[in-house]
Amino acid sequence: MPNRLKFGNTAKLATAMAALAGFLAFSSTPVRADDCQGKTEKIDHNLHEAIAHHGPDSKEAAHWRDELAAQRERCWNADHRWWDEDAHKWRTEHDWDAHDHDH
Repeated sequence: MPNRLKFGNTAKLATAMAALAGFLAFSSTPVRADDCQGKTEKIDHNLHEAIAHHGPDSKEAAHWRDELAAQRERCWNADHRWWDEDAHKWRTEHDWDAHDHDH
């Protein structure tokens, strides 16, 4: 009886490990891209809100501009592309304008 329980636990563990490995193998790239896009969308929204409420030259707008540039750089370094929220598409050139939301 103890051998039977040991085999059952080993089989369950192996199945769980295989399922986890498959999940990680097939979901790592899309999750990273979605994460990049989602964070960029949120930062871009916060920048637009800061501009609307505090003005384009405010410290709040400057903060979110810096955050947006940093997020674009993180996306570029991870995937060699960045999400352009205003155009709603991925860009594959390192050509964003750090001042595209100035006015």
